[in-house]
Amino acid sequence: MISASLDTPVGALSVTERDGAIVRLAWSDQADGQSALLDSALAQLRAYFSGELTGFDLPLFVEGSDFQRAVCDAMLAIPLGETRTYGEIAKDLGAPPQPVGNACGANPIPVIIPCHRVLSATGLGGFSGQGGVETKVALLKHESAAGLLI
Repeated sequence: MISASLDTPVGALSVTERDGAIVRLAWSDQADGQSALLDSALAQLRAYFSGELTGFDLPLFVEGSDFQRAVCDAMLAIPLGETRTYGEIAKDLGAPPQPVGNACGANPIPVIIPCHRVLSATGLGGFSGQGGVETKVALLKHESAAGLLI
């Protein structure tokens, strides 16, 4: 596995590649390699944070159960600037909301797989990235989804 990083408005982000797929995004400045895929991931993250990218086009691999991958697929289907609730995703998957929330919290590739776009029925819900809910709000504001928070 190799990683590359860049500074963003929400902190230093490190992207990790393994076997031709992005497998992790973390709040870190870890960089121990370079590849065409990592260059593309960093370029897309730069474009996202500059407002020039509305969707990522990267090969992703989510390590986890079939349910974890299904929740990540559901999050990937949420368009930029929109949100869904844990309950809505749970209903689509035929599962209770709590396991959906747990799967969102275990998302290994946040920002690219937009777990920040998933809210609780009564508020923001949580966010496992650095800065917690404040970072979730910053990402939603960046995506012009902040009107949903008022």
